[in-house]
Amino acid sequence: MSLRDIEIKAEKWLNDPFSKETQDKVKELHKDSKLLEDCFYKDLEFGTGGMRGIMGVGTNRINQYTLGKTTQGICNYLNKSEKGEIKVVIAFDCRNNSSYFAKIVSDVFSANKIKAYVFSELRPTPELSFAVKELGCTCGIVLTASHNPPEYNGYKVYWKDGGQIVPPIDNLLINEINNVSFEEIKFNGNSKLIEVIDKIIDEKFISNSINIAKINEVSNRDSLKVVFTPIHGTSSTIMPKVFEKIGYNKILYVEEQMKPDGNFSTVKSPNPEETEALSLGLEIAKNNSSDILIGTDPDADRLGVAVKNLTNEHIILNGNQLMAVMVNFLLDRLKSRGKLNSNQFIATTIVSTPLIEKIANYYNTDCKLCLTGFKWIAKMIEDYPKSQFLIGGEESYGIMIGDFVRDKDAITASLFACEIANNLKQNGSSIYNNLIDIYLKHGFYKEELVSITKKGKQGQIEINNIIERFKNDPPEQIGGSEVISIVDYLKSEKLDLKTNRISKVNLPKSNVIEFNTINNTKVILRPSGTEPKIKMYISVNTNLESKDDFLSKNDYLSNKIKSIIEEINL
Repeated sequence: MSLRDIEIKAEKWLNDPFSKETQDKVKELHKDSKLLEDCFYKDLEFGTGGMRGIMGVGTNRINQYTLGKTTQGICNYLNKSEKGEIKVVIAFDCRNNSSYFAKIVSDVFSANKIKAYVFSELRPTPELSFAVKELGCTCGIVLTASHNPPEYNGYKVYWKDGGQIVPPIDNLLINEINNVSFEEIKFNGNSKLIEVIDKIIDEKFISNSINIAKINEVSNRDSLKVVFTPIHGTSSTIMPKVFEKIGYNKILYVEEQMKPDGNFSTVKSPNPEETEALSLGLEIAKNNSSDILIGTDPDADRLGVAVKNLTNEHIILNGNQLMAVMVNFLLDRLKSRGKLNSNQFIATTIVSTPLIEKIANYYNTDCKLCLTGFKWIAKMIEDYPKSQFLIGGEESYGIMIGDFVRDKDAITASLFACEIANNLKQNGSSIYNNLIDIYLKHGFYKEELVSITKKGKQGQIEINNIIERFKNDPPEQIGGSEVISIVDYLKSEKLDLKTNRISKVNLPKSNVIEFNTINNTKVILRPSGTEPKIKMYISVNTNLESKDDFLSKNDYLSNKIKSIIEEINL
């Protein structure tokens, strides 16, 4: 789109139906052509986690009009496709403007004769997923931008099953949204169709969470030293109640981060993947010799966990390690109780550690693989109604246990992490020692994610060019190991370089390229669905013969990953 085309697009925002305040801000944008371009060169799109973007004026920003247009399109679809009373439920997180945006969204739904349940204050995203089914709603909306910086907000859409939208619903909604003009948005809400909800749903969600995560063998829950932080987010409204109800009464909370704060004033980024975000909690854990530290992201769908290592230092487990411990513990416990059967399955993603498949094979449990994004794991539950879903996870610190929630759920996973830690402690072990035991049994797998930010229109072009370059000129070796297969998920094809045979990949198309080597090193490149980033996932492995070799083998794999990063040089 040329600059003149962008200017013409922006000029439409200088008239009705846009407010005078919006018009004034657009006028200001004309003083900065680069910023004007970024605000209008495209429309915000649905990615792996819904619609997410920087707040501000323009079609490429989160504001009352882009949210209103999206909501109006959903209303149009619902009123065409659904019969009888239509109900939706709306939640919001701690971010700046989230409650304001939630009101706009509820007004648009009610103005279109759709019943809207709205949480009275911020609530975790998994509770919204639960509420969709509990209240018999067709649709659920949560206003959140997860762990993105403070200037972001977003809009996740959930469907009848409590999972995020997937084909064909996503495309049907997008078609309706694209056909909505800003003039058509009905902003004048009907208060009679808006109902505030809170305590009853809270209590039911908490009870379900405890029923799923509780380990009956665990006793004396006060003996486990726990530090918890919501990193200024939504879990502050629920997690203390969960801990209290099950009997963890001596939790040390990071008080500075218990207060909801859309500016995330105590951290650079509210992302539990990053050590800095958990630094205050780590200090408390160190000073109190705590067994476990848990931090959840702002909308409480992902969690970071830190535990003591072999030298009693607190280290943060990565998402793959946390998933491996939880999957292994759950399957081992079910097997010991005679409750594992051939009609059950677990789930993981193509960018997550192959260790999960190894664990599943050991327990003769079906492990289903899907694209990145928890919506695909939730979809599996619908696709295999005669099978029992046990647990699913992804490398980006997301876990879902059971199916009462149909999205990653940091509330239930946080409790399960405490229960596992407590069980292991009472049996003379720990999460870190348990992880090494898993490596001894199934192989030592180590992963790393490299993210490169490429902002704006030019950044998107650069990201696409990088992926195309690797598709057109793939590496013959990675880390000194021969590449033996290439998977192009956009073409749905796997190429075996030994035989030159192409096989079909039975997953939805996605702009992802995967390289596998003869020694099972794996490298995957993909654009982020929610941020202006290109992501590279690296997985390497070796055998671990004894616990005494763990540190040297860990260094070996770390150096191998480092050399691969330098070799590929994004």
